[in-house]
Amino acid sequence: MKKGLKFLLVIQILLPGTQAQEKNVTETPINYDESKIPDYTLPEVLKSNDGDNIKNKRSWEKKRRPEVLTLFEDNIYGQMPKAYDSIKFKVTNEVEDALNGNDYLKNGKASLKEVTITIWKINKSSNIHLTLFIPNEVKKPVPVFLLINNRGKYNTDPTRFIRSEFWPVELVIDSGYAIAAFHVSDAAPDDKETYQDGILQLYPEQLDAENGMKAIGAWAWAASRVMDYFEKEKDIDEKKVAIVGHSRGGKASLWAGAQDQRFAIVYSNNSGNTGAALSRRNFGETVKRINDSFPHWFTNNYKKYNDNENALPIDQHMLISLIAPRPVYVTSASEDLWADPKGSYLSLLHAQKVYDLYGVESALSKEPPSLNSPIINSYLGYHNREGIHNLTAYDWINFIQFANYHFKF
Repeated sequence: MKKGLKFLLVIQILLPGTQAQEKNVTETPINYDESKIPDYTLPEVLKSNDGDNIKNKRSWEKKRRPEVLTLFEDNIYGQMPKAYDSIKFKVTNEVEDALNGNDYLKNGKASLKEVTITIWKINKSSNIHLTLFIPNEVKKPVPVFLLINNRGKYNTDPTRFIRSEFWPVELVIDSGYAIAAFHVSDAAPDDKETYQDGILQLYPEQLDAENGMKAIGAWAWAASRVMDYFEKEKDIDEKKVAIVGHSRGGKASLWAGAQDQRFAIVYSNNSGNTGAALSRRNFGETVKRINDSFPHWFTNNYKKYNDNENALPIDQHMLISLIAPRPVYVTSASEDLWADPKGSYLSLLHAQKVYDLYGVESALSKEPPSLNSPIINSYLGYHNREGIHNLTAYDWINFIQFANYHFKF
């Protein structure tokens, strides 16, 4: 380390096989045994509610996709409010040489913008605070990675005094991309007692509705308001916005990508149950465990499926299907069995049916790839890395390679 270089490197350490703040200890044993996976039949993503077989992308887009989206809204993530009175973007801090003197950066400096996004509805307002770094040496609008930060705010420190692998600004800037983040607490505090103190103040009717939006939906809603800003930001290519989420943030990134088709690539890192993993496998975390531990994340309706996953009219492969034909990249970690690595891969595999309607390429095989063998050159990408539940530099390096492939960057 150079003398006088001021930064802290933050490394997240978790116990093997756990998710940070997500493991709920109960008397019911957790299943980590593939031989104990119950028999299950997945809902048909290409069969409409009235029994029609969907055979082309037009029928998917006009008929089946809206049905599937509504099923997720009503049963899991809640309604996504569309109406508000006004929105305002205010740059509160701007530094043109934010990374000046950074010994890690190879190809030049970046500019920092801190932006407050204010949304008004019926004389109430809510703020989302965005941190954005843009490479200086690129002369045209650039693609951007947007992180939904569900960890401590220090992980996305705009001063770069603290550098975390969770949001490696220097690595991403060095690759020619912009990188941005907002914290989930702005949209909905991750607390069952106070989650309504964010943007849900603008939509109080959601709190009492059985299919009302809760915290995960609010985080996805906030990501779309950031997307509104990117459409106005001259240095960002709004057609090349990639949304990234880890764990509970990875659940929100999938839902944001399903709801808002402006997101060009969706990354879901270690998202597990009610993220990328199939619910019906009952491997690791289950619907009941997640609802009991985090009653503020999903609709009231979702609790009907506690220990009753087979009654769900949908499963998580159908969530990924809603993102087609846009690229999706899912990750797992070898010691994070709680998040069901195999079930996450199987969701991608079963979503491929919808991608096939668009004739886009997939490099998925029937069985998951071996550890540290990422599938990059594919519309449906995946890796299972060695290690614990976390978002690491290894993950980000593969995110960049996946974006390079699809953005031809």
